[in-house]
Amino acid sequence: MGTIDISYLSLGIGLLLLLIPLFYIWKFKTGLLRATLIGTARMIVQLFFIGVYLRFLFLWNNPWINFLWVIVMILVASQTALARTQLKRKILLIPISIGFLCSVVCVGMYFIGIVLRLENVFSAQYFIPIFGILMGNMLSSNVIALNTYYSGLKREQQLYRYLLGNGATRTEAQAPFIRQAIIKAFSPLIANISVMGLVAFPGTMIGQILGGSSPNVAIKYQMMIMVITFTASMLSLMITISLASRKSFDAYGKLQPVMIEKKVKSKS
Repeated sequence: MGTIDISYLSLGIGLLLLLIPLFYIWKFKTGLLRATLIGTARMIVQLFFIGVYLRFLFLWNNPWINFLWVIVMILVASQTALARTQLKRKILLIPISIGFLCSVVCVGMYFIGIVLRLENVFSAQYFIPIFGILMGNMLSSNVIALNTYYSGLKREQQLYRYLLGNGATRTEAQAPFIRQAIIKAFSPLIANISVMGLVAFPGTMIGQILGGSSPNVAIKYQMMIMVITFTASMLSLMITISLASRKSFDAYGKLQPVMIEKKVKSKS
């Protein structure tokens, strides 16, 4: 049995469910109504656009085109991470991009080539979705971790300098801040892993079951999806911090102004 299609009329009826959260957002004057409407509209347009280009990517199934799309995803994700973290582009753009690229290629290719053992590792049916899942998870975890890491360094510069002054290497002095970044970014993911299958049924697993796969196959894919997203997220963060540290500190170990300062409007 294949997946039951959703007609555009049924989709419209389903979208009416959004009226419930929108009502409460408006009633309690949260200020999120406009952002929610814009975000929902963008989601709808973007997903329809994805449906169109994925159809052509699967049809062409060209390794160069597939890899080019991954590069585009990495560039967009890097720009998004910089915008959300308010970190300076000239310092963090290259480290974040390299971190994303190295992690998604190493972990993604390991899964496709060694675990799945596909003859064509660039097969669009697997290459694009797997790399897309990795990019989405790496982006969210990196945004939280980098925000925590640099905010901590900026807030507790005296601790960092104290550690350096007492003989710690730069790596050792950064360790407490990296530790906090990892805890903040990965605690929700670890909590999610611990209840997966018991409290929550993940989207990938449900999607495969609805698509006609047996539960056993869906479970094994979901296990691997969690493993590769966890691994790629951690690896990309470590690569980013390692590369960014070279530009984030001066020769004396002092933190450079890496965060974009918000301009305060002067009262006339």
